[in-house]
Amino acid sequence: MLISIISFFKFTIITKTTLLKIIKRILLALIIIIGIAIYVNYPKLNIISGYASKNLTSNALISKRSVASITANDNNMPLIKMADVTFNEKDKIGSATVFGLMERKTVYREGLGCVLVNDSFDASKMTLKPERNKVIDTLLYPFGHNEPLDTIFTSVDYKQLNKAVDFAFSNPEVHKTRTVLVLHQNRIIAEKYADGFSKETPILGWSMTKSIIATLYGTLEHEGKININSSTSIPEWQNDERKNITINHLLRMQSGLEWEEDYTKISDVIKMLYLDADMTQAQRDKKAIAKPTEIWNYSSGTSNLLSGILRDQFSSRQEYLDYPYKALIDKIGMNSMLLEADMEGNYVGSSYGWATTRDWGKFGTLYLNNGNWNGKQLFSKDWVKYITKPTKNSDGVYGAHFWLNAGGKFPDVPKDMYSANGFQGQRVFIIPSKNLVVVRTGLEQDPIFDINTFLSGIAKSID
Repeated sequence: MLISIISFFKFTIITKTTLLKIIKRILLALIIIIGIAIYVNYPKLNIISGYASKNLTSNALISKRSVASITANDNNMPLIKMADVTFNEKDKIGSATVFGLMERKTVYREGLGCVLVNDSFDASKMTLKPERNKVIDTLLYPFGHNEPLDTIFTSVDYKQLNKAVDFAFSNPEVHKTRTVLVLHQNRIIAEKYADGFSKETPILGWSMTKSIIATLYGTLEHEGKININSSTSIPEWQNDERKNITINHLLRMQSGLEWEEDYTKISDVIKMLYLDADMTQAQRDKKAIAKPTEIWNYSSGTSNLLSGILRDQFSSRQEYLDYPYKALIDKIGMNSMLLEADMEGNYVGSSYGWATTRDWGKFGTLYLNNGNWNGKQLFSKDWVKYITKPTKNSDGVYGAHFWLNAGGKFPDVPKDMYSANGFQGQRVFIIPSKNLVVVRTGLEQDPIFDINTFLSGIAKSID
């Protein structure tokens, strides 16, 4: 009996010792695996913390939304949700890390919005800001700031219209629609907001900002200050084949310049948005891989290059900062709009324009009326024909910094529809044949959010 008890304890001691060794080996293996994973993905951590920091800080300070809501929704994306974000509302600074590594900070600058900064950032350097002329007039929306009159059109099937709008908000965990605005004959015929959003909430347009930047070339041309078919005159391009690239080629994304627009890896666009201090330079430095018009290649770098070329049209930085507001934004009363700038003070024309849904609706209304705003022509009627002309090799989906339905991508939507498009389904649709402007914002895009069903339902409600 005694021998049996001693044997039992020996067995128990040996088993525990072996188990501890096994646990130590497993922990060591896990540490090695995690270490390798961090080493391999270390550059990605920079992007993850950068996106999380910038997105949260801009939403909190510009949209005035809660950190909890932004974290649970806007930053609740694969990889991005790994970031640990802190926000100091008093100092208007946000920062993020991943596993305590790669801290990235975002700061706010009056008039220029939020900017992701690096160690070389000098807060005292950028002192200029755009001068705004935010007039509050007595005209009715969309041409003014007073509440619109209730308008009933006999040509509108409101039951069909409301069904289409309700579709956008159905299955909210999937469609993730935030706002919808429908204007017909310059009158609101439908408007709906998800909880936490209202007509006063600025929305990040992402790449809808590209259409804003393009429009500034339309106003410049209308003022006789630029010829879009002229060479860019970029000095470093003058000794190679890039000297033949025109502003038109850039507006149509057919410059032939090398560019990788891939958001699933550390591509050109990712490095530009989350690493570059001067975002106008990334596309400028790329080599030509084809002659102009030979290929169509969507490029956010091109839009920021156009922002840089726009800057070079003026004799001072102040004139550049003022121009978008002076020539367009304040002219049509988009008082909520804010164009964010990079570290060097260049407007991020590819991605960072904010405005309320109603103000995005004003932008669409300007185009529906062929550039005429309250009797004043801001750009030529021919400009609308220009931006809606299909670009070679785009399969009828792209014009000049606007997207098209000319190729019938959305089969049940009128082919004359064109739009300003942004990441996660931000859209301003213009349908001239139906006298319609439709704004939709959210966190999900086509095909998960079915644009064909949504937009065709609205179009069919108009007789």
